[in-house]
Amino acid sequence: QLQLVESGGGLVQPGGSLRLSCAASGFTLDFYSIAWFRQAPGKGREGVSCITRSSITTHLSDSVKGRFTISRDNAKNTVYLQMNNLQPEDTGIYYCAADVSLSRSCRQFESAYDYWGRGTQLTVSS
Repeated sequence: QLQLVESGGGLVQPGGSLRLSCAASGFTLDFYSIAWFRQAPGKGREGVSCITRSSITTHLSDSVKGRFTISRDNAKNTVYLQMNNLQPEDTGIYYCAADVSLSRSCRQFESAYDYWGRGTQLTVSS
């Protein structure tokens, strides 16, 4: 019954903004690092951003620095990804994932994460 559910994706124009949500069911996010990954058409998944259980944030991709912000609301058992100044290169399926290890820092690779959502589609096009 452990689930992560992403929402908030859609179609936006270049320069627009959107906020993605990742809601957990069946477990609490309090002690877990949570990361956002994305998969562009025809490419593998790559890390976007991560937040630790102590709310330390790390950008896993240099391309999103200054544009994307990750945050968490433990009371709502939800992690967010605020995306600003979106570009066509940001198009893809966005996934959230939970790392339930004792690591106190964010890990970059998808193999480190134990639970995954089904993803939400973001399309940036004029």
